Amino acid sequence: MNRSIRGVAMVAIAMFLALMLNVTISYYVRTDDLLNDPRNVRVRDEQFGGPRGPILAANTPVAESIETGSRPYEHQRQYLDGPLYAPVTGYYSYIFGRTGLEQTYNSELLGQSDAQFTQRILDTLSGRQTGGGQVQTTIVPVVQQAAWDALGNRDGAVVALDYTTGAILAWVSKPSYDPNSLASLDFPATQQAWDQLTSDPTNPLNDRATKEIFAPGSTFKLVTAAAALENGYTPQTMIDTPQELPLPGTLITLPNLAACGNTQQSLDNALTLSCNTSFANIALDLGTDVLREQSQAFGFDSAFEGDVQSAASNFPDDPDPAQLAMSSIGQFEVAATPLQMAVVAGAIANGGTVMEPYVGEEVRNANQRVLSRHDPTEVGQAMSPANAALLAEMMTHVVQRGTGTQAQIPGLTVGGKTGTAETTPGAASHSWFAGYVAEKNVAVAVYLAEELPGATATPVARAVMEAVP
Repeated sequence: MNRSIRGVAMVAIAMFLALMLNVTISYYVRTDDLLNDPRNVRVRDEQFGGPRGPILAANTPVAESIETGSRPYEHQRQYLDGPLYAPVTGYYSYIFGRTGLEQTYNSELLGQSDAQFTQRILDTLSGRQTGGGQVQTTIVPVVQQAAWDALGNRDGAVVALDYTTGAILAWVSKPSYDPNSLASLDFPATQQAWDQLTSDPTNPLNDRATKEIFAPGSTFKLVTAAAALENGYTPQTMIDTPQELPLPGTLITLPNLAACGNTQQSLDNALTLSCNTSFANIALDLGTDVLREQSQAFGFDSAFEGDVQSAASNFPDDPDPAQLAMSSIGQFEVAATPLQMAVVAGAIANGGTVMEPYVGEEVRNANQRVLSRHDPTEVGQAMSPANAALLAEMMTHVVQRGTGTQAQIPGLTVGGKTGTAETTPGAASHSWFAGYVAEKNVAVAVYLAEELPGATATPVARAVMEAVP
């Protein structure tokens, strides 16, 4: 009898331990999934009405929760200058969930991250409601505003970053939207706002700065020039530069849009004048693998990690010779985010070192204690420091006497590359600028969906570069 009782007791103890183990594992392993499951209505109600922490640009909360004075939702998300900061903050909606930093730092803003565990315990023991943490961004409001103003009412995007650290100083996309319309407690109005935004043919919810890729046009010649320098070319290397280059295996010719002559140009002059046939001949000489590897060294074909979560820029998989020639000037299937082209320009100015772009500088808890701080992260070395210095100097020639003279800023060393990208026949061409200011450690990329007479991307870039402190 005693043996039977002991057996039953051992089975009961084993089942109890298994239950405790399952509960423990579920708590530690599945907590985030359970909290973030949209079907968990109770948690969603509690989170949406809770004291969510702010998102700051400098000392200004650009997203914060304000008290409503009513139940069941005692707090409501509010966005300062909503359209200006929309691609950065994203939105937090009861019906449509979260995007941007609202999603990336959701657990920290809720006060539910692992780093906030001790604070939650102390708050529970003292009977206080746990407050959310705050996210300090790298955005500089004066630069953000300058980018917004310079774009005006044109569709496009601007990214400015500190190329020595990867910190994003400005992140603007137009057309934009107001996150307040999706964070409203008036749910029928929220649904109506969503329907209007998603049916708008200009796609205001799309972030053109980091989430969409476009043909970069001649700004991609920076990548081709980097490949040339890394493979034996010098700025003085002479390159065949006919006025028109027959594309191999086709009846199509590639023309120069600038006055490049009809003989040869040095690599330096070819970049300054933006000679298409020079760069096509470089690509045909170097081959597909070299150009692909160089583009990948700058970040193409993979998304940047960290808190930006950008789309991956693209270099074509297996172009034939004609397609390779077009790829060398940022056409065919080459496509890049404005963030990617800012990284390219910044890496060249940074001695060839590619820094991971980021926008979250640090996270603090409700008591202002620093929970985490971003450390600048090197992604890789796109080119040697010596060749990067040569290419950076070549970029200054573009601004001094080439296609980028509108980017000149007296007293500052400005390097850059302009770009015009053809898309589909009959459609407007994109306008680009990617460049840097050495004294400010800033790289800027500007994309305009349409290049209009006298309204290219270059003056926009200059306005942004001038605004950087």
